Amino acid sequence: MAYPFQLGLQDAASPVMEELLQFHDHALMIIFLISSLVLYIITLMLTTKLTHTSTMNAQEVETIWTILPAAILIMIALPSLRILYMMDEINNPSLTVKTMGHQWYWSYEYTDYEDLNFDSYMIPTPDLKPGELRLLEVDNRMVLPLQMTIRMLVSSEDVLHSWAIPSLGLKTDAIPGRLNQTTLTSTRPGLFYGQCSEVCGSNHSFMPIVLELVPLESFEKWSASML
Repeated sequence: MAYPFQLGLQDAASPVMEELLQFHDHALMIIFLISSLVLYIITLMLTTKLTHTSTMNAQEVETIWTILPAAILIMIALPSLRILYMMDEINNPSLTVKTMGHQWYWSYEYTDYEDLNFDSYMIPTPDLKPGELRLLEVDNRMVLPLQMTIRMLVSSEDVLHSWAIPSLGLKTDAIPGRLNQTTLTSTRPGLFYGQCSEVCGSNHSFMPIVLELVPLESFEKWSASML
């Protein structure tokens, strides 16, 4: 999760988030180079006493400043489209979990099991144990197996919500009457925190998401204890 005064994005815990981090750095470097060039040209225009009247109607300059921005946009668009297709691709999921947003909590249903479902409420501040995070801990964590393709079905019972876990590169809107789909695959175990990313009402900031990714053996023991 993020730490205080963090400037960058959270550490990636999934292949999709790793690609998003690389694309972020790629686009940021292009923006930095463009900004530096523009600042350098403005500085020259303000400080030099020379006036190049021959460049006022130069076709070569107009050609360059038309082709160069187009090439830069292509350099940004191609990786972006690649990541968009990666985020929408689902290949033979090993497990399906249905997530429903409520005012103001989440409910989870493991559709591959007969009676494995539960609600997940935020733990009130007075009930927190030492070391637990305020406004982020829940009474029932969603537990999933590590390094497996998992299909998430996201919807809502009442108003718009958004199921988001930044370190996994996940953000899917929960819309009443509509079932959205996303894929989840993690490369390392641990606890991953998220929150509703849609302004859903007065308690919008009080419906956190806690995802616990564990090895398959631990997940099987947990699912057996929940049934």
